[in-house]
Amino acid sequence: MAGAGPGGLAAALLLSRAGHRVRLFERFETPRPLGSGLMLQPTGLAVLAALGLYPEIAALGSRVERLIGTDAQSGRVVLDVSYRPLGPDVHAIAVHRAALFNVLHDAVVAERLPIRTGFAIEALERAGGKQWLRAPQGREGPFDLVVDALGSASPLKREAKLPSTSRPLSFGAIWGTVPWVDQGFRRDALMQRYRKASVMIGVLPVGRQRRDGPELAAFFWSLKPETFEALQAAGIDGWRDEVLGHWPETAPHLEAIRGFDEMTLARYAHHTLAVPAGDGIVFIGDSAHATSPQLGQGANMALLDAAALAGALAGAASVGEALSEYARLRRWHVRLYQLLSLTLTPFYQSDGVLLPLARDVLVSAVARLPPLPWLLAAMVSGQLLNPLKALQLETESLREVAA
Repeated sequence: MAGAGPGGLAAALLLSRAGHRVRLFERFETPRPLGSGLMLQPTGLAVLAALGLYPEIAALGSRVERLIGTDAQSGRVVLDVSYRPLGPDVHAIAVHRAALFNVLHDAVVAERLPIRTGFAIEALERAGGKQWLRAPQGREGPFDLVVDALGSASPLKREAKLPSTSRPLSFGAIWGTVPWVDQGFRRDALMQRYRKASVMIGVLPVGRQRRDGPELAAFFWSLKPETFEALQAAGIDGWRDEVLGHWPETAPHLEAIRGFDEMTLARYAHHTLAVPAGDGIVFIGDSAHATSPQLGQGANMALLDAAALAGALAGAASVGEALSEYARLRRWHVRLYQLLSLTLTPFYQSDGVLLPLARDVLVSAVARLPPLPWLLAAMVSGQLLNPLKALQLETESLREVAA
């Protein structure tokens, strides 16, 4: 298992419990998460429920029932997506990445799965039908199958020589973790503020990193990555003033951000492997498909990939047959959400004028007409094409999530 992010850790647990001998490799000396907050949709939550980890995630995270976007100039709500059309108890859970990582990592440690840290994988070597992982720290193997969960910059994708499409996206974001503030913000919603599509600010309640810790929120500011250096040079006070001009209620959050060193710059790219598997190697999560986080599906897709891979291996006569089945199980759901994300991102992150105008004037009005509220909820929740049914996770797991 190359990579100890959410997808890699979940896959390691699922495969180990199915009887496979699993070994994890992580480039950091101490495994750790990168970034601030994320939303676990019903799809990802169903996988965590199948692992028996939903109660701990629910205890740490913040239950989210709506996505609300407001125009910074007029104050008018231009985006309001509720999960309620899917059922009265359907929801997401927003968590800090550290909380999700800790829950999965603690489970891996409790089950005594071997982890080699400080192993910066550079290449894959093959001989005699087996695979070895190579890093400056040495060579490890042999393995019947390497699961690449190293993310969009994985060095193993080059060697697999699989057909792919990849291009950087113009906009990224800076993310920070701040104390949760009730005043002016909803505890059950991701709240965003826009000025056209060139400015997007978000506040997401993410619960606690640990049960006895303080309540936190993730704060993000959309930008072009190449402008971050100039933003830093201009100073934190100038940026705070600009944010306050768009959203005065964020003052308490901004006071908690003392400098840009407390923010993480995220660069986004659209990348898709046409077939996420090769000879003795399979790709999950951002290694297989990366895109803008506009629909908030990244971690959920990785968890679904992990469940699909475990299911495919359980029912196959050979590794090759299992990898073909894994690709089939995930093909259309991944392609649909890649297309949706690529299509919708310019409405929220771009220099355009017409697309955000259409978003604010037309989409906000039409979105209230049935069946669009249900369709938007299904899209945001990750449940279009019903991926959980294909993975046989649509019954007990979903009932626990909705409880």
